[in-house]
Amino acid sequence: MRVGFIGLGNVGGKLAGSILRNGYELSVHDLDQGLVDSFVAKGAARGESPKQLAETCDVVITCLPSPAACAAVVEGPGGVLEGIGPGKIWAEMSTTDAGETRRLADLVLAKGAEAIECPVSGGCHRAATGNISIFAGCTRETFERALPFLTVLGRRVLHTGDIGSAAVLKVVTNYLATANLVSLAEALVTCKAAGIDLNTSYEAIRISSGNSFVHETESQVILNGSRDISFTMDLVAKDIGLFQSIAEAHEVPLELSPLLNRIFEDAVGRYGPRELSPNIIKRLEEATGLDIRAPGFPPEMLDDEPEEPGYEVVPKQRFEAAAE
Repeated sequence: MRVGFIGLGNVGGKLAGSILRNGYELSVHDLDQGLVDSFVAKGAARGESPKQLAETCDVVITCLPSPAACAAVVEGPGGVLEGIGPGKIWAEMSTTDAGETRRLADLVLAKGAEAIECPVSGGCHRAATGNISIFAGCTRETFERALPFLTVLGRRVLHTGDIGSAAVLKVVTNYLATANLVSLAEALVTCKAAGIDLNTSYEAIRISSGNSFVHETESQVILNGSRDISFTMDLVAKDIGLFQSIAEAHEVPLELSPLLNRIFEDAVGRYGPRELSPNIIKRLEEATGLDIRAPGFPPEMLDDEPEEPGYEVVPKQRFEAAAE
């Protein structure tokens, strides 16, 4: 299977690395030619344009920072739509708007190709090892055709339903991660203010009912001081804004979500859109004059689990019905 990958940023570059590492014929394209050069040096082919990748590859994957960027790559001049056709698959791995994903997917389907949205969750360190989780929205037939390369990109793959369902669930999980991050920032600063050792505080949270994936990852780089989780405040603001829009569209009267949006709007205004997202804690560090760092924590997260073959995650009700 020939795979074309468009978007070699923090997440996309690691996902494309899994494709190359597992022996697929890979072509890559990015506006940053330095990123493309690094993949060509490892054995990938240089993609001249999204159109050319769609013409020459069986699967074209996009992993881009915004809905606008994805639309430009898919339907702009020299875009995916100009080259894709029957027998091909477009796989959208960005975190994006469900309605926009459905709109672009309809354009791809009209060309006789197949479309799947497959955003990932689990952090850049797991994307690097192929151990990240993937949500896949598409028809069941497309899912089964895509599963072989999806289980190379990630370990746990969940078929979420039709196009658009994965985008909604990805935004939901990113919203929950943001709520975790902000509450952890408040917890760690409060522990420090109360005179509790931060190393002890980290372990207390880790072994308790207050634990979370975000604590075991982002709290470590917060306490190290690097704050480097390879994710920036503008991306958080985009994701939680999308979540708020979904809730408003369905008339859900949320209370926490608007507050989180205001917190990140303030942080982007203070520190800039490209500030690392765990530095949301700087708002409280500045307000209290406290330094929330502790010895012994890593500057970045590395996945210490070995790369394992991926598999489909089956929802409980469907799993039980299949077993009967």
